[in-house]
Amino acid sequence: MAAAAAAAAAGGFLHLGASRVPSRQHSAGAAPRLRGASCARGRQHRRRAPPPLAVAAAEEAYTGAEAELLEALAGVQGRGRGEVESAVQALEALGGLPDPTNSSLIEGSWQLIFTTRPGSASPIQRTFVGVDSFKIFQEVYLRTDDPRVINVVKFSESIGELKVEAEATIEDGKRILFRFDRAAFNFKFLPFKVPYPVPFKLLGDEAKGWLDTTYLSQTGNIRISRGNKGTTFVLQKSADQRQLLLSAISAGTGVKEAIDDLTSSRQGTEADLKTLAGEWQLLWSSKTEDESWSSVASAGLKGVQIIKEDGQLKNLVRPFPGVSLNASGNICKNEDGNNFNLSINEGAIQAGGLQFPLDARGEFVMEILYIDNKIKISDINQHKLVHVRIANRT
Repeated sequence: MAAAAAAAAAGGFLHLGASRVPSRQHSAGAAPRLRGASCARGRQHRRRAPPPLAVAAAEEAYTGAEAELLEALAGVQGRGRGEVESAVQALEALGGLPDPTNSSLIEGSWQLIFTTRPGSASPIQRTFVGVDSFKIFQEVYLRTDDPRVINVVKFSESIGELKVEAEATIEDGKRILFRFDRAAFNFKFLPFKVPYPVPFKLLGDEAKGWLDTTYLSQTGNIRISRGNKGTTFVLQKSADQRQLLLSAISAGTGVKEAIDDLTSSRQGTEADLKTLAGEWQLLWSSKTEDESWSSVASAGLKGVQIIKEDGQLKNLVRPFPGVSLNASGNICKNEDGNNFNLSINEGAIQAGGLQFPLDARGEFVMEILYIDNKIKISDINQHKLVHVRIANRT
């Protein structure tokens, strides 16, 4: 871990990878009959139409193009990277603040929220952009007697961090030249710092590089930079709460706290079948280890969930290559806030060209804790689930 983290800090940034939901084999038994009420297909409620989804307070300070980038970043784990790269190019075309290295807004601590992985990257850089388990920050201090760029790898609140520092020089209004010269671990359980024996002087040109700031927002909250190896970095000073959640899922720590922060920030947002309609990929579940595969398929605790505006529902799970489990039924909104009744009435196991019935029948109550056009957070019988939308309404 230490070697990978050191290389990560030397490169300076983090790639957000898709989360890995743990998989465990269970016998396929009947799904439990859980609390809930049946839905009649096509049932309509005579309730006032819900208000439009609230816009996050954190996004109000962003321009339209910046908000589009944040939207693309929120969906990158489910829909690929092309949308993000297009949004990055659109912002770069706008230009942002002129001569960003001469602005005080570039100073301070930045969290990396997206990076590319070019094949031309150096061995150090290829290692650091492959690290998905840590949070990466970059501190920029150019207006001091000792100008520096400091890359920080945060392991966890209980373990500590690694700092890799570089002396920095402003070449022009966009470019910063740097040379890494020292690194140290700061462990919570030790009263002193532990130097990391990185032979920067022996690395030669591998310890040197440059970083162009191709976009700096007028508020100083979003920065896009490109390095000398061709890698693109997107950084943020005050990270969007959705992005903090995705980062927590990627790192495998602090997910429940990030969910609480996000759901508490969106009180009053109401969901209906129109906002739920689409295909949703599960990114994270609070608990699946004790559930049978039939229960997992019935409640949608793994895989993909497909919801149609007419109330049709299908959960699809692929536990093994060539094998899929599906459970179908109906969903309708009940009279209690953002609660929906799910009624699963049939299931099947498919293996190659063969299909076998699966007793996945069950009734559930799903509470929507948060939803926007990218992310859905729900609670099904004390299982918290985080989904990302991979397709729009069907």
